[in-house]
Amino acid sequence: MRLLLFAFIAVVFAGCAALGEKYDETKGWSASKLYSEAKDELASGNYEKAIKYFETLEARYPYGRYAQQAQLEVAYAYYKDNEVASAIAACDRFIKLHPDHPNVDYAYYLKGLANFNQDRGLLAALGNQDMTERDSKAAQESFEALKQLVTRFPESKYTPDATARMKYLVNALASGEVHVARYYHARGAYVAAVNRAQFAVTHFPQAPATEEALLILVKSYDALGISDLRDDAERVLKKNFPDSKYLSGNVPGGKPWWQFW
Repeated sequence: MRLLLFAFIAVVFAGCAALGEKYDETKGWSASKLYSEAKDELASGNYEKAIKYFETLEARYPYGRYAQQAQLEVAYAYYKDNEVASAIAACDRFIKLHPDHPNVDYAYYLKGLANFNQDRGLLAALGNQDMTERDSKAAQESFEALKQLVTRFPESKYTPDATARMKYLVNALASGEVHVARYYHARGAYVAAVNRAQFAVTHFPQAPATEEALLILVKSYDALGISDLRDDAERVLKKNFPDSKYLSGNVPGGKPWWQFW
């Protein structure tokens, strides 16, 4: 009797385990069907399911054109699903595996976009965040990815947009450095202000924010009592921005003009 009871329990558990197995709707699908279904889900905005199908396709059919295209499509699906880290990792993987693929330019572009959108709130966040804690890594990595695209594939259809985004990123990065420099200067941390303003001037010389960076250098060096470097920064400001608002107006009392800003 006891043996029959144990046998019955074993049969029940086996049946429950079988029922608990997850149904695989893609079982028996060809590579082309997996790809087609994944594309349909992607177009419908069902990104999680599209990702599942693309990854299943690559796992089952690791060779051939469908697998290669799935690697690129899954990067886009991750990007649309706001899975930034996964999108970037997928782009890096595609670039590494297929450096000569006809669509590798898109992988660079998508990587740049993923980082760009991750940091697109840079300027909007300046007024609400302690800029000493701001990490511009995403913007820098976006710039590098887009730069590789523009350099390696100047004729790519993605290059014009990449160039425009690079210009924005340069201005954003420069503005970020100047905001940090201004933050430090306002708190009397003049050496730190000099370091950040100098970084902006050196790395982003064409950015509009360079004008204020030079002003901060003048004021910080003056506060530190380093007159020769202060005068050098002033000369550079006057030479590069002769119509600067920081140079306008008469200075009363014989005081240096920068003390009035």
